[in-house]
Amino acid sequence: MTSSAFSSFHKLSVQERVRSVRDRGLLSSQECRALVNGATVLDVNDADNMIENVIGVMGLPVGLGLNFLINGKDHVVPLAVEEPSIVAALSFAAKTARLSGGFTASSSDPILIGQIQLVDVPHPTKARQILESRKDEVINLANGLHPRMVARGGGAVDLEVILHPATPDTSEMLVIHLLVDTRDAMGANLVNTMCEGVASFVESLTGGRVFLRILSNLADRSLVRSSVRIPVENLATKGRDGEQVRDGIIIASQFAAVDPYRAATHNKGIMNGIDAVALATGNDWRAVEAGAHAFAARGTHYTSLSRWTKGDDGALVGEIELPLRVGIVGGPLQSNPSVSMNLRLARVDSSRELAEVMAAVGLAQNFSALRALVTDGIQRGHMTLHARSVATAAGATPEIFDSVVEKLVESGEIKIWKAEELVTEVRNQIGQGMMHEEREEMAAGNGKIILFGEHAVVYGSRAIAAPIPLAVRARVVDEDDGVWLVIPRWGVEQRLRANPEKQMSFEVPAALILRELGLTDRSMRIEVYSEIPRAMGLGGSAAVAVAIIRALDRHYNLELTDDQVNALAYECECVAHGTPSGIDNTVATFGKPLVYRKADPPVIRPLELVEPITFVVGMTGVEGLTAKMVARVREGRNRNPDVYDTVFRGIDAVTLQALEALKTNDLERLGELMNVCQGLLNGLQVSSWELEELIQLARENGALGAKLTGGGGGGSMIALCPNNPDQVIDAIQSAGYQAMEVRIG
Repeated sequence: MTSSAFSSFHKLSVQERVRSVRDRGLLSSQECRALVNGATVLDVNDADNMIENVIGVMGLPVGLGLNFLINGKDHVVPLAVEEPSIVAALSFAAKTARLSGGFTASSSDPILIGQIQLVDVPHPTKARQILESRKDEVINLANGLHPRMVARGGGAVDLEVILHPATPDTSEMLVIHLLVDTRDAMGANLVNTMCEGVASFVESLTGGRVFLRILSNLADRSLVRSSVRIPVENLATKGRDGEQVRDGIIIASQFAAVDPYRAATHNKGIMNGIDAVALATGNDWRAVEAGAHAFAARGTHYTSLSRWTKGDDGALVGEIELPLRVGIVGGPLQSNPSVSMNLRLARVDSSRELAEVMAAVGLAQNFSALRALVTDGIQRGHMTLHARSVATAAGATPEIFDSVVEKLVESGEIKIWKAEELVTEVRNQIGQGMMHEEREEMAAGNGKIILFGEHAVVYGSRAIAAPIPLAVRARVVDEDDGVWLVIPRWGVEQRLRANPEKQMSFEVPAALILRELGLTDRSMRIEVYSEIPRAMGLGGSAAVAVAIIRALDRHYNLELTDDQVNALAYECECVAHGTPSGIDNTVATFGKPLVYRKADPPVIRPLELVEPITFVVGMTGVEGLTAKMVARVREGRNRNPDVYDTVFRGIDAVTLQALEALKTNDLERLGELMNVCQGLLNGLQVSSWELEELIQLARENGALGAKLTGGGGGGSMIALCPNNPDQVIDAIQSAGYQAMEVRIG
């Protein structure tokens, strides 16, 4: 299996996380599409078959616990939980443990106890002896009820008889414990059936009356243990060395061992992780909870399930032991599509392995909670994650979300009203809340869509492109100390470095522009306010270059022509994408629909439309890197020039026919040509499953045609929707993607 360690997984969008899981081979493309589409959510009609009086279904977030290394095997752990901090805490703990070899875990055979209560027994002591002497007959009778379980190596394996003497409040009774190996099933129904099946025979042997016959959720014959060793050097935090953290965790552990009030909260933290795995994998978390707490209370007082001590080498050593009887097979588990997928994601080979994973998760959760308590306090982490929920409720959009959360935590007022204030404040800061007059005064570069001809245009074919009502705006402000580049939506506030080798990707075009315009000796702040999502195939990089060039032109009175702006923006595109066609910067500069052909100089022809045409832009949320896709096509053409040139000629022919359709406003024909063009682009291997899904959704919901736009590999697609844009947008958004309506012409 591939590693369970993912880099910056929490910073990705949902679609990007799903894609990275797919790329690791943890789930198939079909399963990932189901996740994005919501197809894994329990259908209300299926729910109606599971419980009574159904009126709907309720969702819970499913997150992934990362970095787990258990018995030398990587595990990605599915967690169904609504409480903030749990997933992050687990992943952090697993990452810390991973540095020293991860967790070890072991378990006993998967034994579940069935109880048969006997009352009114004439001679209890004699009855006990009879039952013990004839237990093989009882066991054989029980196994006869489930021969298939026996064939799988399970079934009833032993019988115990317990005599409970009479007390002032209870009568004397015999209790039989039927010990059943349920293999990979949780086995509750199986055990109950066995207890029912042997009841009459037990009565005939004892002369008593069988009353209750049911399983016990104290599965103490299915014990699971996990341990971890963390060197002190891996425990240090800001302001505290590793020994201080270690000793603090040990003292906190000792507190939970002797004090039931502390133990209750201590164990609740452990079960935060275990229950989340149980719920995600369709197991009875209530039974798991009951068994764990009963186990913790078996001695003289309720105590902790875990123990933290100092090892011989000074390391922190953690251990946990608890009963865990869970399953990975059975109808109830397979009837819920989310559960089925989570079980596949967990990649466990047996119910015992799942129990071992859960024990390691419980120990990891306990470590994170104790570490937080003895360092910065547990509330800080909770505050940050609670702030994320509050920011969402206050309407913080993706481009301002992180800023709002940060300011919310700093304020100490994790309230809706405060978040709403901060949303307005941050929007104003990044330009989303600017007055119309102020926006219009700023220099701008236009976003774009390519209707026909992408990739083929790089090799001399024609392409049709049009601006969209999204722009990048920029202004220049005098500064005293070097050149600063500020792009709030991208989280950029960077002083421009003079050394080209140390410049980040967004710095390189800015440095090129300053050098070409002879402004390298000036100090300034370049502020860029983008409405265009980054790397979505909508011409964001070209629009940024055009906006910056025009802002510098205005500030320093350079009197650049549009052609000069376009030429310099093209140079920036060459830096960003290697061998671009020049169409992005041309649309960004001139802001009009056009027909473009790469040449020296390029052939640019305005496109006059009979009337405006409505499209829907669907965004995958997956960054489509134009440079990467252009390079892929180039490599393919180098291997198979005749094949690729044939595809390019086909795209050019479709583009010419599209021009005729546009001239006559023949939208049916235009939509058909878009579908054909998409087929040709598929031949260049520049699409993706997310794009294909969006295209299919658009077509199924009435679009006349749909295709990717731009470089592909992610990014965006366009759908021709003259009559029903709202229907297509709703379908795309319901599948978990973003969409917007645009009109060209």
